[in-house]
Amino acid sequence: STGDALLQGIPGSPGVVEGPVRLVRHRSEFDRLLAGEVLVAPYTNPSWTPLFQRAIAVVVDSGSPASHAAIVAREYGIPAVMSTVTGTSTLHDGELIRVDGSQGRVFRVVAEADGRAGPIVPG
Repeated sequence: STGDALLQGIPGSPGVVEGPVRLVRHRSEFDRLLAGEVLVAPYTNPSWTPLFQRAIAVVVDSGSPASHAAIVAREYGIPAVMSTVTGTSTLHDGELIRVDGSQGRVFRVVAEADGRAGPIVPG
């Protein structure tokens, strides 16, 4: 279920994907982003472009549809939400989110059924 949007921003690049959050706040953290993760950052600039090859979506605290993150996301065909203001403080590494780049909204993904095993109780 989607519920209310966790973050509301500006549409930067269209599309909808679900995946785990990876916070990258500085260039020194570039190697933390794995293929298939959502890049969540304060901003991007040209030095960040290689990350877009691995990211399935981009969520940034600042920016507009004409800023670097939006333009590069459109080039790579991945959704982007711009100007969330609090994305890097609201989202956490590994959290599953749905990024709707067409509407400029980010939702928390709530699993319908938790497939994890319960605690092991000694017999």
